[in-house]
Amino acid sequence: MGIRLPSMISSVKHVIKGKSLHGRNQPDVPKGHVAVYVGEMQKRRFVVPISYLSHPLFQDLLNLAEEEFGFNPPMGGLTIPCREDAFIKLASRLQASS
Repeated sequence: MGIRLPSMISSVKHVIKGKSLHGRNQPDVPKGHVAVYVGEMQKRRFVVPISYLSHPLFQDLLNLAEEEFGFNPPMGGLTIPCREDAFIKLASRLQASS
């Protein structure tokens, strides 16, 4: 199943503008970054560079998120259903490669 780009881009634009999909302000998300919620049961919020969204490994996680949540996530933002430690490891790899 592929990523539905129009839906994903629309969702990401709301977060990038500093607002969640529910309209709450997120002043701690700097320009050029996006907030994502990560976890299987408990969700933890991470702020990552937008450039991560185009990386193939990160896109694999977005595919998982689409399969589990569609684009109406329970946290009101990008929600990634993976273990927190796996996400941190991936983010470290992406940061080292940039």
